[in-house]
Amino acid sequence: MHFKELNLHPDLLRAIEERGYEELTAVQEQTLAETLQGRDAAVQSQTGTGKTAAFLITILEKKLRGRTAKGKSAVIIVPTRELAVQIEGEARSLGRHSGLTVGCFFGGVGYAGQLALLRKGVDIIIGTPGRLLDLSDKGCLKLKDAALLVIDEADRLFDMGFLPDIQKILQKMPPPAVRQSMLFSATLNRISRKIASGHMHNPAFIELTPEQLTVDTITQELYHVKSHIKVNLLLGILQNEKPRNALIFTNMRYEALRLAKKLALNGYRSRYLSGDLPQVKRMKVIDDFMSGKFSYLVATDVAARGLHIEDLEMVVNYDLPQDMENYVHRIGRTARAGKAGKAVSFACEKFGKHLEDIESFIGMKIAVQSADFEKFASDRSLEYELKDKRRRSREPHGARKGSRRGAGPGMRWETNPRPV
Repeated sequence: MHFKELNLHPDLLRAIEERGYEELTAVQEQTLAETLQGRDAAVQSQTGTGKTAAFLITILEKKLRGRTAKGKSAVIIVPTRELAVQIEGEARSLGRHSGLTVGCFFGGVGYAGQLALLRKGVDIIIGTPGRLLDLSDKGCLKLKDAALLVIDEADRLFDMGFLPDIQKILQKMPPPAVRQSMLFSATLNRISRKIASGHMHNPAFIELTPEQLTVDTITQELYHVKSHIKVNLLLGILQNEKPRNALIFTNMRYEALRLAKKLALNGYRSRYLSGDLPQVKRMKVIDDFMSGKFSYLVATDVAARGLHIEDLEMVVNYDLPQDMENYVHRIGRTARAGKAGKAVSFACEKFGKHLEDIESFIGMKIAVQSADFEKFASDRSLEYELKDKRRRSREPHGARKGSRRGAGPGMRWETNPRPV
């Protein structure tokens, strides 16, 4: 089905065409069939299937057609700041001819800019639960004026402990019968269904391939490999397959930093992303990766959900995730919107014990590949580490202590990555 068949507002249809969208995905077709008629919807959908456009088109169409009273807003609740920013970008793109204002509200930054934006008036409010509730408690955000509500990545919100905040936000909003609500989740679990039943008005439950938790267009491969040579196998795969870009997951933030440094010292433009980075720096890393300023991002699970990267060729589970659901969310960063992608996983003696649970959860065996000798590559970072160790051993004790804090090659790559 084509978007032209939906009889959308001309300004919205124009933006959709400029965005390059032509045919609806399955989740868009089934969701919009309900929501464009004004019905609430609780949607279970695989990642990367176009759900963001589905709820934004619903909001923009309703606002452009004047089906909400003047001054009434749409509120989109998301689990992370990264996802909020990306939805904001998509909302601005699809709403470029609408004249509607879009605002993004999350913690970790000052209030001044967000308060100024609210004073001017915002039509589409996107934010994380804590900051939305904080602004509401301060009297700056009037949740009673919300005519439309979206709860995105509901399962992630609940996993992160935001259920009490979500319930408080819902209590401050108009009753379900006088607002339109949409809930999206990778799995419509018991809590999601309870929220839908108790805080939505006769919602349509839309479940797309609930039994299939991984995307067909992702090629999944598994290597059994010892921990101490995982980096050599990773370097060999990157050398042999030459992916244009790759998102590489580790379970520990110190490992993400260490691995990104090793990749940089082997000539691969790389950075790392973990929860302990300051918010401004995290956003800069994500923006630079998405714009192609570097090709390899090493991340902890902070990037597993809500990070939408167009044309990501490869995901590598350098460490198998300890949470089986995170496997699905990690590999779902590739093969988005029907495109093909590849997911490579390493099962080592430390994290390989999680493989059985992962395969049981996704309902399939991951194809095992032979880790032949030619698939490994030398780790050139060892040469630099050895030289750095020798250099520091020759320095006076005080200078050596200072150098450990970031003077040598251990930190320079972080802000200015370049091939060695």
